[in-house]
Amino acid sequence: MILAFQGSSIDGHAYTDVVRLAQSSPSWLDDSVTFWSAYGLALFAVLMTVGWWRARRVSATAALTALAVPVTVVVAFAVDAVLKLLVHEVRPCRSLRVSTLETCPARSDWSFPSNHAAIAAAAAVALFFVARRLGAVAVVAASAMAVSRVWIGVHYPHDVIAGVMVGGLVALGSMRALRRWPRDLAERLAATRLRPLLVS
Repeated sequence: MILAFQGSSIDGHAYTDVVRLAQSSPSWLDDSVTFWSAYGLALFAVLMTVGWWRARRVSATAALTALAVPVTVVVAFAVDAVLKLLVHEVRPCRSLRVSTLETCPARSDWSFPSNHAAIAAAAAVALFFVARRLGAVAVVAASAMAVSRVWIGVHYPHDVIAGVMVGGLVALGSMRALRRWPRDLAERLAATRLRPLLVS
């Protein structure tokens, strides 16, 4: 296990500047960012569903690729969670004396890397393998998610950057590995009870 470290030595000043900006911003903006931070991941679920639904009309292979997206996201979350347990970085809202938009998570809820950022980035990268337009929408949403986590005060900037890197790299590796599967795998699966998932 890596000993807990103080993230404030990396970008504590940048974090403080963002949190103070949030405190002085219009309430409608803060409310919008807070809502997005809390519920924005639902959009990625919608995008994954749309991608799968459209892929079924293309081919069994395309549908199988789309079905791999949520699996990839789960893997990225798991990798991110393991890193959290190894690093043990205390949340900035507990290390620094600042007022934040959201109640600070428990002390044992480690900060590095950001789960939200990892999930969003993994979904965005994986969706590019399904449809570029969906991937582009997801990239914008993932960027907004990463920024929102700092804005509400629960993460340092380096937490979300690391989360994006973890999620993005896991998704890129997983989706590229999927391409190496036998080309007839999707067709074989489509001949089983899984057919409704692969063919419209």
